[in-house]
Amino acid sequence: MTTEKKEQEKVDIHPNKEGYEPDEITAISPWKDAFRRLRKNRLSMTGFFIIVFFIIVGIFAPLLTSHGIDDQELVNRLQPPSSEHWFGTDDLGRDILTRIAYGARISLLVGFIAVTGALIFGTLLGIIAGYFGKWVDMVISRIFDILLAFPSILLAIAIVAILGPSLQNALVAIAIINIPIFGRLVRSKVLSLREEEFVMAAKAQGLKNGRIIFHHILPNSLAPIIVQATLGFGTAILEAAALGFLGLGAKQPTPEWGYMLSNARDFIQLAPWTLVFPGISIMLVVLGFNLIGDGLRDALDPKMKN
Repeated sequence: MTTEKKEQEKVDIHPNKEGYEPDEITAISPWKDAFRRLRKNRLSMTGFFIIVFFIIVGIFAPLLTSHGIDDQELVNRLQPPSSEHWFGTDDLGRDILTRIAYGARISLLVGFIAVTGALIFGTLLGIIAGYFGKWVDMVISRIFDILLAFPSILLAIAIVAILGPSLQNALVAIAIINIPIFGRLVRSKVLSLREEEFVMAAKAQGLKNGRIIFHHILPNSLAPIIVQATLGFGTAILEAAALGFLGLGAKQPTPEWGYMLSNARDFIQLAPWTLVFPGISIMLVVLGFNLIGDGLRDALDPKMKN
């Protein structure tokens, strides 16, 4: 092969003609990629729309209902669903649809506050235990073990019994019983991250522990925290409903779904709609958060990429 032919092949393989532009490689953010795959998950989108629906219902409850949450019409007590009362009335003649709409505010707020508190304290304790290790890890891990040794609902009942029955104390109890769940999750993630090269390099540069934790370790631990927080919303709402059903949560006239179930249990045969509609509301909200959580877990897991 002559030298001219070799040069020509080089030109054909690596053209350097005017107007030639090599293909650009665009870096895609892992969060954008996860969001893109989440949108393609139909079940997750179904859960998302369920939660958005209840959020809208809770926010605009005064505009969606024509009755007050505690308007009593004893002459219309235990009325079945009708054009005037779509979900019927309870034993005091109150409109069930109105109370469910206002109850959406309480249930979603309970989930948000309880999960936020558990997330903050659990994440903080988990990072401290995993990063510093030694006796610090041993003490915090034993605290987690003690809290996890009790069934969650029994521990919540014990805490509320000590603090006193109220919605606020139920929030505190739900947050406390969820702290070890976030703590152990974060601790296990930090134990693996602290041995990574970028953490070792940060330590070699003399960076302070606080900067390493909040600028290097915490951002790389967000994926499992977000998934657990989403799943924790549904769990917190279910636990709040259980405490309300047992009379340890919200009190009259607060339209909390669990307390509505407690009031309706005496009329399960006479007026089943008083029990069915609050129960369906709890089931849908918990299902919605679980569907979103499952979708986020798949979207944020690199092994699930196509």
